[in-house]
Amino acid sequence: MIRIGVDIGGTKVEAAALDAAGAFVARVRQPNPGDYEAFLAVVKAVVGEAEAQAGVSGASVGIGMPGSISTRTGLMRNANSVWMNGRPMREDLARTLGRPVRMENDANCFALSEATDGAAAGARVVFGAILGTGCGGGVVVDGRTIEGRNGVAGEWGHAPLPWPSKDELQTHRCWCGRADCLETWISGSAFVEDYERATGLKRDGATIAAAARAGEAAAEGALDRYIDRLGRGLAALCNLLDPDVIVLGGGMSNIDELYERVPPVVAHYIFSDSFETPIRKAMHGDSSGVRGAAWLWPVEG
Repeated sequence: MIRIGVDIGGTKVEAAALDAAGAFVARVRQPNPGDYEAFLAVVKAVVGEAEAQAGVSGASVGIGMPGSISTRTGLMRNANSVWMNGRPMREDLARTLGRPVRMENDANCFALSEATDGAAAGARVVFGAILGTGCGGGVVVDGRTIEGRNGVAGEWGHAPLPWPSKDELQTHRCWCGRADCLETWISGSAFVEDYERATGLKRDGATIAAAARAGEAAAEGALDRYIDRLGRGLAALCNLLDPDVIVLGGGMSNIDELYERVPPVVAHYIFSDSFETPIRKAMHGDSSGVRGAAWLWPVEG
């Protein structure tokens, strides 16, 4: 059985064909054109090419998308690629591809991939946090993604930064229109911006982390602040969900210091006398989004 997963990113659209064991048999990527009608054509093209490479036709298609589908209108909403919002994307993609599609938020797909056969395989309750350009989250329970009554389960990136200092109040405007969302503090972009505010220098996250390891004071300060804020965010998440495993993805997940230094911060803030939840790096890395999209169609049908 071949399943197709499609991962919709801000700059690319990727399709992959997976066999029943979860192994890749095809991968195709094209730039995201940033225009709705052209985007539909790109999805059709990458799905068709993935099927051709896999030697199949009419395969199931699961799609990981930024944002979510409104339970009230059925239209796309909350996508930071704002040209997608207000569109009947599920129906348009089903029409374009000539078959039913299953769609989930890209962070949900990430969490599903890691819960199925990744860093959280075998765990009952899994929270997947994507710390990249933005900050997304997904929840999987007993191998199933949880969307919630309003379709926003796991959207921790647009919750406020917990336990803020005076300097952290009304500091950042988020693209969603609110102030001080977690995304403005613990995304990879926020890490870069925090360092730039302190130094006037524009560096990528990996370079800042390397500078911190080398003893640069400004970089050490930025990393210390980031770890404290991430720990606070995860503590608030644990107070609500208390998952069995937390999996980190996105560019910031490649900073190894997080896995040693964040748990003590969570332990300090959590409403518990202990914190035993493992925080793990995604096993499938950047592939988890497209793999999880394919997993939206289970093997049994």
